[in-house]
Amino acid sequence: MRLKLYQEVAVTRDMPDENLKAGDVAVLVDYVPHPRGGEEGAILEVFNAVGETIGVATVPASAIAPLRADQVPAVRMILQAA
Repeated sequence: MRLKLYQEVAVTRDMPDENLKAGDVAVLVDYVPHPRGGEEGAILEVFNAVGETIGVATVPASAIAPLRADQVPAVRMILQAA
């Protein structure tokens, strides 16, 4: 199922290269084809807890899911790259 653009989504697995963890919430802003025919990518805009953009990440489309009513948002510290 392809999710609608500009909705909040949950990241479903840790993505260390993008500094994302399972459960992070982001906004889906676009889809992109894989350059070599692999899985489609999802471009996410990531915000901090006060609504400021902190990054844009491209993840596999299978690594995002719609938010559900039985979920609760949480906060975590942003890990800075060394």
